[in-house]
Amino acid sequence: MAETTQEQNQESTPARLRRVPGGRVVLGAIVPLVLLLVWWLVTDVLGLFSSVQLPAPQEVVAAGVELHQRGELGQHIAISVQRVLLGFGIGAVLGLAVGSLLGLSRIADTLLQPTIGAFRAVPSLAWVPLLILWMGIYEDSKVTLIAIGAFFPVFTAVYSALRHVDPQLVEAGRAFGLHGVRLLTTVQLPAVVPSVFSGLRLALAQAWLFLVAAELIASSMGLGFVLTDSQNTGRTDRLLLAIILLAVIGKITDALLGLVERRALTTWA
Repeated sequence: MAETTQEQNQESTPARLRRVPGGRVVLGAIVPLVLLLVWWLVTDVLGLFSSVQLPAPQEVVAAGVELHQRGELGQHIAISVQRVLLGFGIGAVLGLAVGSLLGLSRIADTLLQPTIGAFRAVPSLAWVPLLILWMGIYEDSKVTLIAIGAFFPVFTAVYSALRHVDPQLVEAGRAFGLHGVRLLTTVQLPAVVPSVFSGLRLALAQAWLFLVAAELIASSMGLGFVLTDSQNTGRTDRLLLAIILLAVIGKITDALLGLVERRALTTWA
């Protein structure tokens, strides 16, 4: 009996912690803090790595402070966020539109699905020389590459979800006089909201992945540029700074999209 009570208390502890304000944040911060501690121990205390191989945390912070004092850090962050949001927005809208078209039309599915499936298999770097040839080395080519990366997760999620919408739900909508776009926006899309947002969150992560490839296109600003420039100049501290900033900002944007997802699920799902 005592063992049962103890097990119940252990099982209820995470639930109680989740009800505490900021409880999930505290839980989520444990692993990063442990990794930071291990990083500090193996570099600054034990000296297992040289500063070229793995700089200590304070060296990475110092590199960030240096860039900030020179007025460059904020510019790098702002230009990368702008590129990601523009590319993500364009790719998400196109993915939603094309995924809806193929998910609702068997003719469009038969005509376009093989071609889109083939393009989906093309690596991101393979688009770089073609985009430079077509669009030059300016912002259009960078945003387009990010949009390509964001398109496919949204397209796949919407297309697959619409293919599995309950036919009885669709027939009920048609019985109430809904057809075409009205049927899509009133019945079918609300039915696939969870899948749509899963695709959007994958697309946002993909947009951040494609950012580095996009900023290989003759960039002089952005976190991807900091990453590649640091590699070329041997500045491992700045390289790690760029990686950490990409991870943190990517997580922040994903969390913001998660808030929108919860509101959408409350409203439509």
